[in-house]
This record gives sequence, C-alpha cells and structure tokens, in this order.
Amino acid sequence: MGGKGGQGYSDREMKFPKTAKIPKSRDIFPAWAREITECEHHFQVDKKFGLPSTEVKKRQDIHGFNELVEPEAPSFWSLILGQFNDTLVRILLGAALISFVLAFYDGEGSITAFVEPLVIFLILIVNSIVGVWQERNAEKALEALKEIQSESATVIRDGKKIHNLPSRELVVGDVVEVKVGDKIPADMRVLELVSSTLRVEQGSLTGESEAVNKTNKAVIEDADITGKKCMVFAGTTVANGSCVCLVTQKGMDTEIGQVHDQIHVAAQCEEETPLKKKLNEFGESLTRMIGVICVLVWVINVKHCLSWEYTDDTYWPKNFKFSLEKSTYYFQIAVALAVAAIPEGLPTVITTCLALGTRKMAKKNALVRKLPSVETLGCTTVICSDKTGTLTTNQMAVAKLVAMGATVDRLRSFKVEGTTYSPYDGKIHDWPTDLVDANLQMISKIAAVCNDASIAQSAHHKFVAHGMPTEAALKVLVEKMGLPEGSQDGGLTSSSDLLYCSQWWNKHDSRIATLEFDRDRKSMGVIVNSHSGKKSLLVKGAVENLLDRTTKMQLLDGSVVPLYDDSRNLILKTLHEMSTGALRCLGFAYKDELPEFETYDGSEDHPAHELLLTPSSYPSIESDLVFVGMVGLRDPPREEVYQAISDCRAAGIRVIVITGDNKNTAEAICREIGVFGPEEDISKKSLIGKEFIHLNDMKGHLRQSGGLLFSRAEPRHKQEIVRLLKEDGEVVAMTGDGVNDAPALKMADIGIAMGITGTEVAKEASDMVLADDNFSTIVAAVGEGRSIYNNMKAFIRYMISSNIGEVASIFLTAALGIPEGLIAVHLLWVNLVTDGPPATALGFNPPDKDIMKKPPRRSNDSLISAWILFRYLVIGLYVGIATVGVFIIWYTSGTFIGIDLSGDGHTLVSYSQLANWGQCSSWDNFTVLPFTAGTQVFSFDNNPCDYFQTGKVKAMTLSLSVLVAIEMFNSLNALSEDGSLLTMPPWVNPWLLLAMFVSFGLHCLILYVPFLASAFGIVPLSFNEWLLVLAVAFPVILIDEILKFAGRYTSASHTSGRRINSKPKSE
Repeated sequence: MGGKGGQGYSDREMKFPKTAKIPKSRDIFPAWAREITECEHHFQVDKKFGLPSTEVKKRQDIHGFNELVEPEAPSFWSLILGQFNDTLVRILLGAALISFVLAFYDGEGSITAFVEPLVIFLILIVNSIVGVWQERNAEKALEALKEIQSESATVIRDGKKIHNLPSRELVVGDVVEVKVGDKIPADMRVLELVSSTLRVEQGSLTGESEAVNKTNKAVIEDADITGKKCMVFAGTTVANGSCVCLVTQKGMDTEIGQVHDQIHVAAQCEEETPLKKKLNEFGESLTRMIGVICVLVWVINVKHCLSWEYTDDTYWPKNFKFSLEKSTYYFQIAVALAVAAIPEGLPTVITTCLALGTRKMAKKNALVRKLPSVETLGCTTVICSDKTGTLTTNQMAVAKLVAMGATVDRLRSFKVEGTTYSPYDGKIHDWPTDLVDANLQMISKIAAVCNDASIAQSAHHKFVAHGMPTEAALKVLVEKMGLPEGSQDGGLTSSSDLLYCSQWWNKHDSRIATLEFDRDRKSMGVIVNSHSGKKSLLVKGAVENLLDRTTKMQLLDGSVVPLYDDSRNLILKTLHEMSTGALRCLGFAYKDELPEFETYDGSEDHPAHELLLTPSSYPSIESDLVFVGMVGLRDPPREEVYQAISDCRAAGIRVIVITGDNKNTAEAICREIGVFGPEEDISKKSLIGKEFIHLNDMKGHLRQSGGLLFSRAEPRHKQEIVRLLKEDGEVVAMTGDGVNDAPALKMADIGIAMGITGTEVAKEASDMVLADDNFSTIVAAVGEGRSIYNNMKAFIRYMISSNIGEVASIFLTAALGIPEGLIAVHLLWVNLVTDGPPATALGFNPPDKDIMKKPPRRSNDSLISAWILFRYLVIGLYVGIATVGVFIIWYTSGTFIGIDLSGDGHTLVSYSQLANWGQCSSWDNFTVLPFTAGTQVFSFDNNPCDYFQTGKVKAMTLSLSVLVAIEMFNSLNALSEDGSLLTMPPWVNPWLLLAMFVSFGLHCLILYVPFLASAFGIVPLSFNEWLLVLAVAFPVILIDEILKFAGRYTSASHTSGRRINSKPKSE
C-alpha cells in the first residue's frame, strides 16, 4: 500500500475465490522515503538490467498476478432466497401455499380456485426478480475499477526492453518505462526522469485539480499520498514527460487496490433506507396483529369445528366430533385475513411513485441510480460537499489583472468579469477605451504565447479547455483584452475565430523553443522570434520566484527602469492581498537580451540547443528579467450556490465542505458562498484533515451548529467523517468525483457523483449522479425528495387504512358467523388493481409551498402517529360494518332508506337464520325462490341451503362494490393529513379524479364482462343496487371530516396552550 488512503482497511476480512492468490500481508517498505540505491537493494534489482526471468517466475508464484481480486459474489440462488427475508413476503408466501393446498383439496377442477394462489405467486416472483436485479448491480463499482487499470507496459528484464507486456504479469521489483499518455500499471517509485519534467494526472485518485509534477528525489516518510512526489500510482495517467520507474506495490496492495477493498467493505455496511426500516417494522407489527386476529377467529368459531355430547349423569362431554369441512372453511378465512391485512400493491405503488420522482429529478439534472435514494433524500440532515466543480465552476478564470503604472510607485488594478472559459463571458472594468498601452500589450503577448492551452466549443455550446486550466484562463483574458490599435495580420486569422487575439500574437511572435515548467524554479519560458526579427524570452510563473530573477520593470509607456526595493515591496504587498483573497497569482516577465540565441532557429546543430536540453540551465537563461505585471486567478463559485446554501440553512440542513484544496482558498470560497459569515470566527470550524483526525472528540467537533470546512482532506478523512455522522444519527449526502471518493460515496446514505467530471468508479458507487455537477441541483433534489415522501406517506396511509377495513370486514364476518362476503381473490383485486391507481395518483399531490422551510424529518419518525392510527381504526371499523352490513341487508331486508331491493325476486331470511346458516339442513319447510342477476337465474329447488353458498353471489358483489366505493372516497380523504376537503378540494390533484374513474371502470369491467365475472364469482348490479352501494359508502367522507376537525381543534388547543405556558418564561 503506497499511501495512506487505504490505511485501516487491509486487515478487514474478505472472501476471495479459492483460485485467487491473496496478497500476503507484510511490512510496507517506504520506497518514497528512500534513496534510489536503497530501493534497488531492497527489491534486489538493477535499474539498468531489470529482473532476471527466473526471479520473475518465483515472485509470480509467491505473490500472484498484478490484478484486483474480486470478492466472492453471492450465488444466484442465495440472492433469490434473500428476497424472502422480508416479513410481508413470508406472510404472503404462507398464504399462497395454504391457498394452493385448499384449492387442490376442494377438487373442483376449476381454474377459478387457483386464481388466488397464482396471483400471489406472481407477485412474489416479480418482487424476487426486481430484488435480484438490484443486488446484481450493487457491485458495478468494483468492475468499473478494473476498467481504469493499464492493460500493458514496457518493462526491462534480463537487460532487454520488452514492449506491450500484459500488466497483470508485472511483479514487485520490475523496472518499467512510462511516457506521455500511458496509464500507470502499478504503484511505482520514480528512478529516473527521461524528460526534463514529468507530470501525472492523478486527480481521480487524490482529488487534485491539476496534473502533478513528479521527481525522483525522496520525501519524508509520513508524507500523505499527495506528498509522495517520487511515486506514481496505478490507474493514473502520464500527462507530460517520460521516466523509468520501479514497481513497489501491485494488485491489491496498490492505492487503487485499497480503494477496491474499501468499496467492498462500504457495500457490506450499506443500511436499509428509513422507509424500508419503517415498512419492516410495520410488517412485524402486522404479523403479530394477524396472529392475534386468527386466534380470535378460531376461539370464536371453535364450536363450528368441534362438537360433543354430555352424559346424563356426570355432565362430562363425550363423543367428540371434528368437522374437517368446517376446519377447512376457517383455514380459508385465515388466508383471507392474511391477504386482507397485507397491502400487496404497496411495493408496486412505491416503486411507481419513486420512478415518477426520478423522472422529475432528471429534468432538474439529478439522475437517480437507485430508487430508494429518492425517499432517503427527503430526510437528509447533512450534505458533505466537495468544493471544486460542485460549489465552484471547476473552470479557472482571471478575476484581477495588475499592471505597472506610469511611475515606479504606482500599480494599476483591473477587475475581470466572467466565470467560464467563454471569451464572451464578462468584461474588464476600467479598461482603456482609446489606445492599449505598451505595458498591457506585453502582458497580453506573454499570456498568449507562453501558453500551451486551447479552448473549443462543444456540441452543447459549452466552452471547454484543453490543457492546463490556468493557461486556458489566460487565453480567455487575452481575448477580453483585445489587440493593439491598428494591428493587422494580413488575413492570417479570422475575426470569427474563437481565440482570434491569441492566434494573432502567436503569428506576431512565433515560438521557436520552450523552457518547460519545473517545480524548482516554478516558471515556464518560451523563446520567440518577434515581428522585429529579434529573439525574446517570455516568462510566466510564481510571482515571488520571478521577482527573485528580475532586475527591471516596465512602466505604462513601455519604458524599462530598474526594479528598486520600494517597487518590489509594493508588488509583494499587492500579491499578499490577492493571495489572502483566495486568488492564485501568476506573474509575467520578459527579456530581450539573449546573446546565446540571437542566431538560433530551432536547429539541433546550433550550439545553444544544448542549453535547452539541460533543465539545470533554465534559471540562468531566465535571469535579469523585466517584470511587467501579474494576474489573480480562481475557480469561481457558481452563481446559484449562495442561494442554495441559504435554502439549506432554512431547511435545517447543515453543509460540510470537504476539499483537497488549501485552507486559505477554501475558507475564502466558503465565506463567499455563505457557508460561513463574512466576519464569523471560524478558527474552530475550519480544520485540515490531519488536525481533525487527531482531535480527542471528533464527534463533538462535527456536532457544532452551522457549516464546517475540512481542507487538505484525504479519502480516509472523508470516510471517517461520514461514519461518525451516521453513528450520530445524521442522514448524510456525500458528493465526490474521483476514484478515491468511491468508498465514502458507498458508505453515505446518499452518494452523489459528478456527471461531467466524475469517474465511472464514482458514478457506479453512487446513488445519484449530477448531470451538471451543481450543488444547487442537490438542494432541488432534496426538496423533491421531501415532496415525494409526503406523497408516499399519503398513499401509504390510504392503503393501510384500506387494509384495516378489509381485516375488520373478515373479522366481523367470522365473529357474526355469517357466510363470507369477501374471498381472498376479491381482496387481491382490490389491493392490487382498484387501489393501485388512486394510490399512485396521490404521488402527484402538489408540494407544500414551505417544504424547504421546515427542518428535515428524523429518520426514525413514524409513518403513522397514534392519532392517525386511531382515525384509521375508526374508518376501518366503518368499512367492516359497511361491507358486512350491506351483505346482511340484501339477505334480510327488501328496502333500505327508501331504496327498493326486491326487484331481483330473492328470498328474505331472518338475521338469526343468516347467522346460523350452517344448521340450514335441520330447518323444517325451508324453501328459496329463484332470483335473477343480470341475465342469469339462480334456482335452489334441489338444495335450498345452497342459497347461503352459491346464492350469496349477489350479496358478495354488493360487499365488494361497497369496499371499492369506500376505497375511492377514502382516497379523497388522503389528499391531506388534516386538511378538510373544503380547503383542499379533489381538483387540486386532477390525476386522482382520473384514477378514481379508472378504478371504477376496472371494477365495472369485472362486473359486466361474463368471463371475468365468472372468474371472480360476482354478478352485474342493477341501478337500485348501485344506489345502495353509494349510500353505504359515502358516509366514510363525513366520518373522516369529523375526525379531521377534531384533530385540528386538538392541535390548535395544544399550540395555544404551549404559547400561554411559554409566555411568562419569555417575559
């Protein structure tokens, strides 16, 4: 393990395939802190000869190949079995099995008897398929890691150079050559620079925004990953130069291997979403409730299953008889109870609502990868955000230009507008309107010519930088500065060109040699053949370093004067002011006296060419410079972020900024965007990563109110912060874009990857991807998540209240001893089909206007409060009374509140007869007249007692229709938790009205299509019977309106009481 990014994870237990070699744990040799000769000795290799082939074979046999080892994936069957760990699923499975056995036992030979178990099995199969598919996608981040590994390498073995050797065959101690564009195949110690400089793009691993200069000089042993300047890491890319390296770690021991480990560990630690936990708790409560109700049903009806006689003398019971038929009947009631209690349609409706939510979020540039994260967003309490690219534009821009004045004691300062790479974005304030003076012309020339970057316009009309971001920003500045008065290029460039001014300067002063940047002199120079025919040296670099090699300064009119201490101090004072304002400063200088290069034309045969091949000679060439000015650049904050931070504060969400950038820059940005106040004391709120890790009370630091900042943060710091916040009960959203961010993204409740700058590894480990890399998109997504959760709560309450009503109906049927009015297939139809559209439509309820003015809900808040539960118990009891009541009315009464029910000619019986229908065979002279239902005539001449079985078809249809009608009216009640329908009328959600129409249409479909009516065991209803249905169902709205009014009154009383009690305290 080359760096510290993965420390603390190597000792975690993991399951690997039996065929894979597990890297042996051993003490890590700190190659970065050792001289090259020590490294060669330790790894027993000579950098010129490389390893002998025999040694390579031995090391491969011992340590295996250079590859990431996959943890053993769970088998397909174990994933399927895992889907049945859910309590609700187990109840359904049990109900389906019992239902199937009973259907087979009845032996009716009809497919109708098997409809119920087949529908339940279908639900379970679909649930399992979705669950397995989600889990199969869970570890895609590990596969994405493999894609960023190098496939081949150039290796020195046996004194010979081997090209395109498969990277997996590398061993520790191999000597490898890498050049510009190569992917690094393993963690390696730099032995020798072949080019003058070596830059490596390792931001995906370390979070650094620019390519990093590498050297072969040793560094301190406790350096962090960014401080190991003599190491290159697997999966990173060479941006500039070439070198010879020594493999020190490979495979799982590399930094990227440690990230691989951490992603796997974080995946094992993934917790269920708050909603999933609540639904599981509900399932367990439901199991207990079903058990209690089933026991009650059996106790109440034990007399029907078991009979006995008493002896005349002792009165002891004897001759016990057990009725298997009755026992089977009450088994069916138990199954119906289970089906009634479980909201089978709930998973489907939740998935539909979340899917619709993801579509809304996608329109706002938040692409949700995992559906449950939509709901989790709603209770986010902390957002841990990266700075670069999320809070800022990730596009360097010049904010200030400082030029020389007319005299040595004056400087000129220009404010530069713009936050993007667009040359048309903003202007330069106080820019001279007449002639551009010689000093500004020289600054423009150096910025344009001493520059390797370019800018292009993408297909989406965005301006994209190619090359170093700072140099691209300078090109944009040149375009804003314009050209000298009267400049002409003879048609060499077109004024329509994007970088017209930069192209003009490059034609005017053509480059013939480059003095590449290095970290020691911190500058870059170019030798140009100017328009006048003279050779000039143009230099840009760190201001302090340029001033050390500067002896003169250029004034406004172009005259050159000596640089005295007063002028030097004035420049340094201005530099300090700009640096403390979070600006990155670059100075410009030039030199006209180049005697060695007067006749140089770029030819390798020229004597001066040797100087260009020796980087150690660059400082002497770049001496006696003329200083002309400087610029201040920054990665500017996004315009909309300030308001987004303000919205977070209003919504009770804390923002914690975690960045790899330096402390001063990060603090200035945080003050500017509102994480900290302009004058706020942040000495205890802004720490670098190492300071935080060494705190005695890290949780206490994280509990501080308001924003926090962590600078120079490493991947392990991010993971530790997320872990501690989650332990403290916070719901954490975490942003990231690099490979190094993947473990923290996986560990957070909501991992948010960047869509533009993010690596595939980060995206695969995340729950959500920001298409625009914008922090304000996260805040908009949180608001959407809250709205979705409120709507989900509405339809969950609606569906659960409906199920309570169904349970009450079954229970009352069993308790009263009357024939069952609703069978399991009816309940399945209501739960899955007729309840589905209204429940889904409740997901379209408009969001509350103050949704982002309220604090986040706690993740352990209950879905249903005690008062809401009482309300729905009352509603459920009414549903039970209504469905059972209409069944009894049809059998016992010819009219109801003036509605004539005798039109079908059915026979009326007494309530006593209905409640004791099982004893029908013992009744004397009991006869039943035929009755009609639609086009069917039901006759009972052969067996009058069949009137309570086959003949109950009309009463069952009335019970089912009342249940469906009540469900529709109850969906109107669910529009608002406490608001009356007078204040929140049905048309605020037109989708709900449409859904009610669809559900009634589906119900009519099974009533009036003969094949479906036969399958469900129901018949068509007449007009009067529909009037009866509506008359019995409508009171559910009146009852809930009364209960809502009581709830509002009680809530208002409590609120006013609290105000009265708190008044003396405040006084």
